[in-house]
Amino acid sequence: MKHGRLISLSCVAFAAVATAFAQSTPPQARAKTAAAVKDVKNWAPARTPDGQPDLQGIWDSASLTPLERPKELGTKGVYTPEEFAAYEAFRAKDMNRDRRDGGNAADNARAYNEGWYDRGAHLGRNMRTSRIIDPPDGRFPPFTPEAQKRFDAVKARLAAHPADGPEDRPLFERCLTYSQNGPPLIPGNYNNLYQIVQTPTAVTIFSEMAHQTRTVPLDDHAKLPSNVTQWMGDSHGHWEGNTLVVETTNFRFNDMSHFGTQYDYGMSDENLKVVERFTRTAADLLIYQATVTDPTVYTKPWTIETPMNKAEGAIFEYACHEGNYGMAGILSGERAREKKAAEQSGGNR
Repeated sequence: MKHGRLISLSCVAFAAVATAFAQSTPPQARAKTAAAVKDVKNWAPARTPDGQPDLQGIWDSASLTPLERPKELGTKGVYTPEEFAAYEAFRAKDMNRDRRDGGNAADNARAYNEGWYDRGAHLGRNMRTSRIIDPPDGRFPPFTPEAQKRFDAVKARLAAHPADGPEDRPLFERCLTYSQNGPPLIPGNYNNLYQIVQTPTAVTIFSEMAHQTRTVPLDDHAKLPSNVTQWMGDSHGHWEGNTLVVETTNFRFNDMSHFGTQYDYGMSDENLKVVERFTRTAADLLIYQATVTDPTVYTKPWTIETPMNKAEGAIFEYACHEGNYGMAGILSGERAREKKAAEQSGGNR
């Protein structure tokens, strides 16, 4: 799903759907929905043997909440219970890849049916209209003029040469990093589980997607020198009350990184800094927030919020390259396209 193709629902259509759904939904069901999305106030988390707030367990970040807010909602950050239920129903239907309506173009875009997806069946329990909660309009801030030029240049280069080699493809296609790995942790179409394990001196965050592990030291562990960079950066954490705060710098610069996602607006550079906050607000709920600051790319910082639900069971290995023919198919397909274009050009002389 491209950033520019995220759902935009008209106010009139949404109002009609919301009204119809609210009228067809019994009051007790709407009350149950409101109760399900309401965070427990003043909830005190359990403590680890060394006294830290206990964040441990397996957490699921999947939800139908869009990354960016539909433009027509403006600065409306939270749904009412009736709006929440209506948009959830609309969103589930709109994203259903088993639908076969809308013509060949739409059907081709749904070539991967619902069997391939596990994006969640509900909107986030925080009732927010988007995962981006700042800027107030719930959308990515503009690029700086310099970053916009670089972004346009990259897009033009890839339009002309989309697959000269694997380095021209996004990092997620190359099995290097994904939006779920973070930071920031951005839910994807599937594999949105995390396991958190704590010790007195570190917190380890294990991502289901790509089987990646990030260990965040809580002590005076030395930071990496500025010339040493990593795909997931260099993270260091500390506690602020019941909240784990993790600051990450030293990201590896790559104009294809896109934070490991397919969203166009994931561009960053060596000045990127991400501050994450993990707060357990109920026995089965972990609120995750992350603020992205990159003054040479974005005109202002942006922040996402994701409610993570407690999950049961194990996390199974994600082996990206095992039986993966995607990259070979992309490159060989591009060579076939080039060959056909050359033959047609030669025949037209």
